[in-house]
Amino acid sequence: MTKLRVGLLFGGCSGEHEVSISSARAIATALSAEENSHKYEILPFYIQKDGRWLAGEAPQQVLKSGLPLLNSQNSTSPESDDLASNPQQQALERWQSPSQVAQVDVWFPILHGPNGEDGTIQGLLTLMQVPFVGSGVLGSALGMDKIAMKMAFEQAGIPQVKYKVITRAQVWSNPCVFPKLCDEIEAALGYPCFIKPANLGSSVGISKARSRQELEDALDQAASYDRRIIVEAGVVAREVECAVLGNDQPQASIVGEITYNSDFYDYETKYTPGKADLLIPAMIPDEISRKIQDMALQAFAAVDAAGLARVDFFYVEATGEVLINEINTLPGFTATSMYPQLWSHSGIPFPELVDRLIQLALERHNVTQ
Repeated sequence: MTKLRVGLLFGGCSGEHEVSISSARAIATALSAEENSHKYEILPFYIQKDGRWLAGEAPQQVLKSGLPLLNSQNSTSPESDDLASNPQQQALERWQSPSQVAQVDVWFPILHGPNGEDGTIQGLLTLMQVPFVGSGVLGSALGMDKIAMKMAFEQAGIPQVKYKVITRAQVWSNPCVFPKLCDEIEAALGYPCFIKPANLGSSVGISKARSRQELEDALDQAASYDRRIIVEAGVVAREVECAVLGNDQPQASIVGEITYNSDFYDYETKYTPGKADLLIPAMIPDEISRKIQDMALQAFAAVDAAGLARVDFFYVEATGEVLINEINTLPGFTATSMYPQLWSHSGIPFPELVDRLIQLALERHNVTQ
């Protein structure tokens, strides 16, 4: 039996580079498991933080160590000095993909954050006319941009928290205008509220504001990350999540809950062992679980997702209300990640999960050709 060559693409230029490495290591282990080793051959491709694509020994080294390589550490030739003085030529040189790219039968991109799960790499793989795991350009872009995502949810009639869209220009405008902007946010949303860059994942750049000063500081910080910002009303609720698997007829996993001791679920809490607990299944009424599963499938369809997604919700226990928070079309696959754990508790172990994702990628590609 000829093995299918899986291009495992990880690393990337975003702030979630290390998370991507951790996810890739877990996926590589699952693809090498006894039930998959006769089906798949792993061809790892590592994108350094400066955007350079590496194949062969370098990505194997990263997968083994779990540590990123230094930027351009392989570029010690005299030509490197010439490239450094010519930014355009340097960018083109970084885009020279390794020859092994042509050997890949199906891609498994596990690039988190900007340029990885926002439709950018998905557009490249679509142009290459090869199957790949996960959503296409539209689903990925909507899943990454929190503002466009909320508009899609609104159009689909999925309940969500109140929010307000702000731009960097408004935040960094005339000092006389900024106080009026804060007045409008306070009147519309009150405190506490959450300030988020529109296009960053893994809770990067998110702040919680309980006062005018914290709001001003949080807006300034978010504006340094992104030109578009979303401010959401705070809500007293339990944070629950549901995983989705499939293409045109997706299925929803059992529901899990996140509990944590910190003020909110920020980047450090999310990826530091012991900072947060994942409770699977969530101890909530059966009818609420079913409602969350139905809403997760609605959200999956609303953004035109494919393959996989994790959908996050707020469960307001006092009223029984369920509000959608966001959808993540390329969730983490690390040891602490909710997505694979939800499916494991739903009867699909990690090796079978990655196998299904690859088969879904092939099915979707065959339908679109």
